[in-house]
Amino acid sequence: MDKRKTVILIAAAVLTAAAALLSLLLGAAGLSLRQIWQAVCLGPQNAAGRIFWYARLPRTAACLLSGAALAVSGAVIQAVLHNQLASPGILGVNSGAGLAVTVCCACGVLSGWAVAAAAFGGAVLAVLLVVFAARKTGASRTTVILGGVAIGGFLSALSEAISTLVPETAMLTGSFRVGGFGSVSHLRLIPAAVLILVGLAAVLLLTNELDVLSLGEQTAGSLGLSVKTVRPLFLILAAMLAGASVSFAGLLGFVGLLVPHMGRKLVGGESRLLIPLCAIGGAGFVTLCDLAARLIFAPHEFPVGILMSVIGGPCFLLLLIRRKGGAGRA
Repeated sequence: MDKRKTVILIAAAVLTAAAALLSLLLGAAGLSLRQIWQAVCLGPQNAAGRIFWYARLPRTAACLLSGAALAVSGAVIQAVLHNQLASPGILGVNSGAGLAVTVCCACGVLSGWAVAAAAFGGAVLAVLLVVFAARKTGASRTTVILGGVAIGGFLSALSEAISTLVPETAMLTGSFRVGGFGSVSHLRLIPAAVLILVGLAAVLLLTNELDVLSLGEQTAGSLGLSVKTVRPLFLILAAMLAGASVSFAGLLGFVGLLVPHMGRKLVGGESRLLIPLCAIGGAGFVTLCDLAARLIFAPHEFPVGILMSVIGGPCFLLLLIRRKGGAGRA
């Protein structure tokens, strides 16, 4: 491995670890390193211990897991579709997962495992719709993006319709639609965390296949890769990661677009380097955004999903301008 790229990976890991530590320490009620150590050793026996175990630890873990999941999902989707402007949010994957979670809330299904599984199914449905439409129309790469935006808008409209018709759902999913970690608990996090860790491990084990697939369908087939088997597998893994993240973090946008793009600039497109960097960088990026959302208007908390959209929107427009609308076929 190139020494410079190794340094980049180590630096990203150190920065992410520092962000996680700050997330544990800072907030409406600050904790010291000594208080955190006592909470780890003694459990939730006092106020500081309860804050650590029931608020800061699940929230920090949720930030790290959702950031890693969304960034890796974006990198996988971009490689599979050969389009660096693709991401879970833009292609409607997040909206599909969000619709499934909204349906669960409307039906009174609040179990962590049920919600995580439903979000996964909704994400798979959305990505399959986009790919099916692209294949049937022979769409260009830019048109694939527009199709994803259209499907995402349609699925989001269905979610809003359900929330309007079932008012209780609107109350349950209000913070979910914005995106954030204020209501994350162990019961909601653990089922999704299992899916995310399994998905991350699977993608890391299949980085060689992802690199071959990114060369194009004909080239990958000539090298002996079963494209018809591997491509759906990667799309399912990407949907698993994005859907599991949405199930507890809500509709966070632009992580799966910006982090892979920056990672590609730092270490190139080789998946064995890009995927770990996306996982680390995505975890750190979301954690820092959540920390900023907590502290900027303290003691009031700013929704982290809004902050990410403020950052991500102009960056996405910049990418579109630099690519001059894109080129080639999907």
